[in-house]
Amino acid sequence: MKVLLGIGGSDDSLTALEQTIDRAREAGDDLTVGIIDNPAAELSRDALEARVREMLDEAGVDATVRHLEGDPGSALVDLSEDEHFDKIVLGGGETSPMGKIRIGSIAEFVLLNSHVTVSLVR
Repeated sequence: MKVLLGIGGSDDSLTALEQTIDRAREAGDDLTVGIIDNPAAELSRDALEARVREMLDEAGVDATVRHLEGDPGSALVDLSEDEHFDKIVLGGGETSPMGKIRIGSIAEFVLLNSHVTVSLVR
């Protein structure tokens, strides 16, 4: 399966990275990690890329790492369609005190606009 993981440096996206690497190793997925701009993240894009590459190396997974420019949600959706990905994976989603899921604007945009399957890792 051809999988695109969108990662912006939040704790949720790092959890998604961990789980997606494990799945890629077990299932033999063709993984691409798309690093997106996330102003709320503490890690810089370069620090995030170094962390991604370190985790990939530790797991023995060969994956493509790309920096995506422009609006993060649009960049993920456009890339997934242009390069025929089977699935987009994103981290995110918190449970509110009322038990409802709250998702960020990037995840919401991708969920609403993607023509491929989207997995939200919480």
